[in-house]
Amino acid sequence: MWRSTASGEASERAKVATRSCGGLAENTAAYRLGRIPLIVVDEVGYIPFESEAANLFFQFIAGRYERASVIVTSDRPFGRWVEVFGDDTVAAAMIDRLVHQAEVNSLKGDSHRMRSRDLGRGSRRRHRRMTNIN
Repeated sequence: MWRSTASGEASERAKVATRSCGGLAENTAAYRLGRIPLIVVDEVGYIPFESEAANLFFQFIAGRYERASVIVTSDRPFGRWVEVFGDDTVAAAMIDRLVHQAEVNSLKGDSHRMRSRDLGRGSRRRHRRMTNIN
């Protein structure tokens, strides 16, 4: 049974693109992604990766290593990435490529989304103003 998850769907699309086009032909997703100078991958770890998707994501990161820029956001510290990718080796190799010659910024505090909600701490008026901005 095929489950529809973000990582599962990405895995299926990558397999289909590779099979139908034979490697890195110009019309494959991998080739097109390689031509983009900066890719932002948001919320890594929000949903755990299946094994095949973790390997494909590693290949994506490794393929861009020292060639093109990647920004990755996650609410998980690197020490917990094994929970996300399910494999110590894949997690360590991916972290190694991401942090080499990189600037790692660790942000502390409330999330932007939580700050914009009125959780009984701020005035109702302030809440309305903030939600109108979005």
